[in-house]
Amino acid sequence: MLRSRSPVQPLGPADEDAALAICHRDPDAHVFVAARILEGALRTQPGSLLGLVDRDAPLGYRSLVWAGANVVPVELDEDQVPAVVGRLRRRSRWASSLFGPAGPVAALWSGLTPTWGTPRAIRAVQPLLSTSTPPSRLGITPDPRVRPARPQEVDAVVPAAAAMFTDEIGYPPYSGSSAAYRRSVAALVEQGRTFVMMQGSQVAFKADVGSVALGVAQVQGVWLAPALRGQGLAVPLMAAVVEAVLADTARTVSLYVNDFNAPARATYDRIGMRQVGEFSTVLL
Repeated sequence: MLRSRSPVQPLGPADEDAALAICHRDPDAHVFVAARILEGALRTQPGSLLGLVDRDAPLGYRSLVWAGANVVPVELDEDQVPAVVGRLRRRSRWASSLFGPAGPVAALWSGLTPTWGTPRAIRAVQPLLSTSTPPSRLGITPDPRVRPARPQEVDAVVPAAAAMFTDEIGYPPYSGSSAAYRRSVAALVEQGRTFVMMQGSQVAFKADVGSVALGVAQVQGVWLAPALRGQGLAVPLMAAVVEAVLADTARTVSLYVNDFNAPARATYDRIGMRQVGEFSTVLL
């Protein structure tokens, strides 16, 4: 008996242009996957990007799913979810999270939960925010102390990055040796993608540009030392990050934030970021 070909296929280097074109339908939402493609993932991580085959689609695919350390849907329609779930359930849970546009993430998790088990947490509502306007044009004065972290400051950045991760996820980013985690922090610093405000030899504020693609830079890992919170520093600090990124990196800055984080949402509103979508994250 001949078996029908699965509609879910791993993509390779020859599919790069088609995959980027699909991401380009909503650059703010899909910058993470687009950045991984531009970094060469279709060559270096075979099978990490799946395409939903559609012979009638101009590009040959209707949608994508990143299936690396995280599961991230791109333009995934409801009728395609069962095929993706079937593919992902072939092996036991390996991802650390699912995240992306809220509807597809919820549908994927509904299909995966019987075999992937209980998640650590579900952040069901995360407004996706975006701006292309420098905050200075809105009358916000960026904090002049914010600058890219220097390579020799990696050891100072690591504790701040680990504190942010622990605050957000609920457990430390490493146990035992910090070597692997330090390398990931150092990689962003060396690319000029970690912004800091220092107090002496310690990092008092940090924010990372985690993904850059399709004219969008996505900010993540925003952290302010607890002793400095509630003092009105967040607006000028974040304004400085957005100002610098718009000047040197991309024409749009995006990020997503938990709906219950009222102080952060107020800060982003003040610097001109507006909601352009809704994300969800399932932490595994």
